[in-house]
Amino acid sequence: MTIQNENTALPPKTCTIERLVTVKEDVKKVLNGEKTATRRNGRYADIGEVMTLDGRDFVVERVYSQSLGELTDEHAKQEGYATVEEYKNSILSYHPNMPWLPQMRVWVHEFRAVQN
Repeated sequence: MTIQNENTALPPKTCTIERLVTVKEDVKKVLNGEKTATRRNGRYADIGEVMTLDGRDFVVERVYSQSLGELTDEHAKQEGYATVEEYKNSILSYHPNMPWLPQMRVWVHEFRAVQN
């Protein structure tokens, strides 16, 4: 897997962490511990930044770029899906005109629950 920008300075964010996980089904997966990463077409969070969902905090631990062609079923499981195909179908249902191109790069935001 090619992880770009993990050990170098990240480019500026293109959105805010409040917009990182917004779909109700995804929020539920995060709260249940079934979703530990989100892939977006832009960078929404910095490492160490905290996302709050329903009063619970989640800290971003890794942010890196990845191509869609590099996705494995393990990556899909981070997103709360059993397979890449299931994840792909879900994403394309939200963005019906979006092409799924193996070379298309996305930003991966990995996070974990903060123990209070």
